[in-house]
Amino acid sequence: MLTLWGRLNSHNVKKVAWFAEELGIPYVRHDVGGQFGMSEAYLALNPNALIPTIEDDGFVLWESNAILRYLAARHGGERWWPEDPVQRARADRWTDWQFEFADAQRGAFLNLVRRPLAERDPAVIAASAAACAAKMQILDHALAQTPWLSGTAFGMGDIPMGTYAHSWFTLDIARPSVPHVEAWYARLTERSGYAAQVMIPLT
Repeated sequence: MLTLWGRLNSHNVKKVAWFAEELGIPYVRHDVGGQFGMSEAYLALNPNALIPTIEDDGFVLWESNAILRYLAARHGGERWWPEDPVQRARADRWTDWQFEFADAQRGAFLNLVRRPLAERDPAVIAASAAACAAKMQILDHALAQTPWLSGTAFGMGDIPMGTYAHSWFTLDIARPSVPHVEAWYARLTERSGYAAQVMIPLT
């Protein structure tokens, strides 16, 4: 059985938990990080002191998007890890692009979710919201070409940004009209794993 370490209010942990459900992989998750802390045993698995980390049949791996690629390649078959390198790369690029969006969203997320009202910085929130809006316009253009970031069907390329999309639609920030992103997000919300592992209160 797959073992996953990490608290579920982490975007990076949500990605892995959601993907495991999409793949139908039985797994057990242990809360680690944040208010749960990190034991010496965990740090022995991941000396970076970050989450998530997985153990799969004796193989230990950290870094969330590396975990997604590993799970797709080992457990997903052609459906999730296409043999055609071009097809695979078209989806996989969004896995790395997600980090650009994460950087843009960080200021708004930390201020609106992790800080009390008196400590929030409106200028940081506004700048973060504007940066997110610019990124979402790029995503909207891509989704005008194909219904999914992975192409014609839902795939691994939709997992990382799908996780961050929920935060973007939930945060109290200004958002531009991005009809293709909105339609994509609506389709994501219909997936049971997304609803269970991603659409939880932001904390």
